[in-house]
Amino acid sequence: MSDERVRRTSYTVDVAAPAGVLYGLVADTTEWPLLVPPAIHVERLDFDGVQDRFRMWVTANGSVTSWISRRHLDPARRTIDFHQEVAAAPASHMGGRWIVEELGADRSRITLLHDFTVAGDDPEGAEWLTRATDDNSRAELARLKETAELWPRLDGLRLTFEESVRVNGPAELVYDFLYGIGDWPEHLAHVVRADVREDLPGVQVVTTDTRAPGGPAVTTESVRVCFPHAGRIVFKETRTSPLLAAHCGEWTVTPDESGVTAAVTHSVLLREEAVESVLGRGADLDQARRYVRDTLGAAGAATLGRARRHAESAVRVLCPGQ
Repeated sequence: MSDERVRRTSYTVDVAAPAGVLYGLVADTTEWPLLVPPAIHVERLDFDGVQDRFRMWVTANGSVTSWISRRHLDPARRTIDFHQEVAAAPASHMGGRWIVEELGADRSRITLLHDFTVAGDDPEGAEWLTRATDDNSRAELARLKETAELWPRLDGLRLTFEESVRVNGPAELVYDFLYGIGDWPEHLAHVVRADVREDLPGVQVVTTDTRAPGGPAVTTESVRVCFPHAGRIVFKETRTSPLLAAHCGEWTVTPDESGVTAAVTHSVLLREEAVESVLGRGADLDQARRYVRDTLGAAGAATLGRARRHAESAVRVLCPGQ
């Protein structure tokens, strides 16, 4: 690494929000899939309030990549130092620092620094990594600024909820249905189309057309990271429906001594400026929250119900005498 050129980048944005609010958004990596566009999923491995270690999946130049990062948080100075334990190719080293400065009671500045090297100083690898770092950094800072400036209303814009069913059938078959999203249009009325690409094992890139009752078809794109041995599928929409600024969640399949619980959790960030254009003149945020809760809840419940039928029907076929 010592013979490789160290490349450095710096990005700074001023934000109309208190420094503490902005630092809090940067510090909590578990919220990044909802708040930072390139972040797909963060799996926290260790955290003691100062040292933060996690695996992260992100989009970069149209592809999905993953690495384990370590961060050192200094809330008093409002800085966060980070580095990848094993740099994701084509990098041979990747690290940097977040800095949040107070400019006034409701004004702050955020700076994101990177230093990285490219394996063998490969020119193509350097161009790819520089472009990915630039695009992702600008997207991250733009969304953090937008979110922080909404802080007085942020609780009203965020919504998290769950649907679940009990299943009298094998957990493996429930997971099999949830994993096989490409087959959902054959079984679910609200899914018109589902195109799936899996370039990396367990990482699905999906384009779907879905239709709420009485509404037009809406195209969304998402990335799903699948953990079959844990019975989990996490997802993040990279192209959302018009009412949502962000949408991520998780499917879980949990067996116990009496059966299986299958559940889906949704976390969304509403796009306030789209409420009237989607729901009609005079519609407000409360109506938008109810609409999203009802629409996504109904779709999730229908999917879980069909997964239950898939598992329980297989049991009845295998045990015709019962």
